[in-house]
This record gives sequence, C-alpha cells and structure tokens, in this order.
Amino acid sequence: MSTNPAAARRTQHKKPSFPIGEELRRYLKRYRRERELPVTYERLRRFTECAPYTDPEGNMTLWETVVYDHMEMESIHEGLKHIYALLRTDGDMSVMQHLYVDRIDFCAFGNSAPFRVRIVNAYNDNPDHFYVKKGDASRVYGLELEHLLSPNRMHFMTCGNTLVEEHVAGIPGDIFVERWLDQRSEIKPIRLAKELVKFNERCFVRLLGDMRSYNFVVVITPDFEGAQIRIRAMDFDQQSYEGRMNLYRPQFFKENQSLALYCMKHLNVASARQYQREEQALMLQRADTGEERLNALLSAMSQAEIAPHSHVVELREGLAAHYGRPSYLHCNTMGELVIENLTSIRLNVAAPIPSETPRSDEVE
Repeated sequence: MSTNPAAARRTQHKKPSFPIGEELRRYLKRYRRERELPVTYERLRRFTECAPYTDPEGNMTLWETVVYDHMEMESIHEGLKHIYALLRTDGDMSVMQHLYVDRIDFCAFGNSAPFRVRIVNAYNDNPDHFYVKKGDASRVYGLELEHLLSPNRMHFMTCGNTLVEEHVAGIPGDIFVERWLDQRSEIKPIRLAKELVKFNERCFVRLLGDMRSYNFVVVITPDFEGAQIRIRAMDFDQQSYEGRMNLYRPQFFKENQSLALYCMKHLNVASARQYQREEQALMLQRADTGEERLNALLSAMSQAEIAPHSHVVELREGLAAHYGRPSYLHCNTMGELVIENLTSIRLNVAAPIPSETPRSDEVE
C-alpha cells in the first residue's frame, strides 16, 4: 500500500466496490481461490485501539497499528497464522509453529481499506507480510488476470467478502525513480526501458488502470552482466473501471513522466515496437497455456458489471479507433473489451513490424 500523499487525496473520489458475483464465485471455488478462513475482514475491523505507525526512518505513514481485546487477541493471531499457512504451504501448520504475529496495521485510505499482517520467524527474526481486505470483484479480476497473463504468479484467497493477498516485494516505483534511476551503475538503461515498454503493454491489453509510480514495484535481480529488471503491479483496484483509454497506459501519468522520458532517451521507435510485440506474443503464449482457465475467468467477467456503462461506451470507442477494429463497438462489458484486446494483439502479432535502423546503444 502506498504512503504517497497523492494516494490519500485520491480517496476523496474512491471507485465503488463491486460484489463478487455468482459466476466469479464459481470460478474461485473451481480453482481453489475460495477457502474457509478462520479470520475475516469484518472480524479484524473490531479492533479496540490504534496508534499511528511510522516507518523505520521515522516518517509518518497512512497506516495505524491496531490492538484487540485481550480475550480475542490470541484467537485472532492463531487464525492469521493459519491463513499465512494456507498462502504458503496450502495449510500445513506443522512447519509454521515457530511463527508469530508481530503486528497488525490498518489503513483507512484506499478502496480496500486493508489490514497488513506482519509475520515473523521466531528462529531467525525473518519477517513476511500479507494483507486482508474487503472483497471486491474488480480487484479479484485484476489479481487473476495478472496471474494468468503476466510473468508473475499471484497468491491470494477469498472467503465471502474477505480477500487475502500476499505481499508483492520490490522497490516502490516512486522510490525507485527518486533513489535508483540514473544513480546505480548496475541498472542497464536499455533493460529498464525495455521492461517499461513491456509493462505498459501488459497493463493496456488487460485493462489495468491507475499504474502510477506508487502503485507498482521494481524488482532487481543481480546477473553476471548487470541487473535484470521486472516491474510488478501491486494495486489492482482500478481493473477495467475507467472509460478513458490512456488511463490504462502508465506512460501517460504525470507521476511516471521521468520514466516515459527515460524510455524516449534510450529507445527509438523501432525498438519500442519490437519490445511491445514481444510482450504481446508472450501474453498470447500465456493465454494459450492456461486457455481453459482464462476462458472461464473471462466468461464470468463478460457477465459482470464492474464499471458504469458510460465508461464501457467511452472505452470501446477509444479502443475501436486505436486498433482500427469496429467489433469493439459491439462490446457491452469490460470483460468483453479484454477479450477483444486479446483478439487485437493476436492479429497484430501476425502482422509485420515496420523496419527502422536501431541506434548503436540498443543492445537488448
């Protein structure tokens, strides 16, 4: 969850929460996302005290550490350990007895008003986190599309109106821009620019909105020739909700301006198109690998109302003009628009890329 003040201001105009419908619930049960949980979101809301939480550098955050009645505390902690075991070991508590709940934080900002649970290994003090949130169909569709169409696997569970998510580890994008961009020799400019193009395309095709720098993380993996870069979304509240097409393209947010300029500096048009096309091909390979599961998800999503109809109309017109495919104009839901996007990139992958001579510094 972001601690950026801009994120707090945006909560004045929160996206409404959409209930998990019957079709989506059947999907979640079929693929073991729906589980019986010993602690629900509603139960965690019954805390008795709270205190502001400051980060390790002493800065105020949007989080508050909460405390429960002593009669409830032990039961809640045991239940949260069980949930963590479901996330990590499919419920095998025999390897979890040495863990303890160190802290429970609550954030009233954001659409999901999440709880963040800090779990610590008593043997070596190694911490981990997970989140308990209000169930929201938009967010569930976003998490599952990320799992199926991106290179990242997402571990989450639902139980009625409760959503449990693992922590997405990485450097928050705004912190990366401030402290890492153009300041660390292990960051190869072309590798970073390439990943930015690919991330932009993933968001656009599966209609994940609001990917401002504080809503994604940068994962850096040391390699024998510089570091490899992966950008991962960590906020899925704005999955297929907005009507404006460019709100699904991270490059157009002012918070990402320095990253967009970075790409323009290090990539020419031909290379950017190449990397865009590479990601389109990879998304189609992932879609084909999990075809049955993706079709079941998109079938449920096509029947769900997760955005005002006016947003669907505005977006379908923008996408029809962008891809040059009037078939978008027959779409009546956001799920149908995602299906059309996948059809569009399948057609694009089959088409040749315009040639352009690459610059000498483009080595990827």
